[in-house]
Amino acid sequence: MAKRRTRRYSRSAGTDVENEMRRYKRGTARSGRGGKGGRVKSRKQAVAIGLSKARKKGKKVPAKRARRSK
Repeated sequence: MAKRRTRRYSRSAGTDVENEMRRYKRGTARSGRGGKGGRVKSRKQAVAIGLSKARKKGKKVPAKRARRSK
């Protein structure tokens, strides 16, 4: 019998990422606060923004990974 794995991301978090990708494709996705930020230029950036929005809403998303220092 296959071992069941628990979900790392909630389904609704995936929906938030989908919505952000849609905005990115349309060219309306912005980065930064208050609409002053520049246009989102990469898919990775759009996914990160979607996950960040999901975290702020309190959805099940793993904590942001710490950056490695050189």
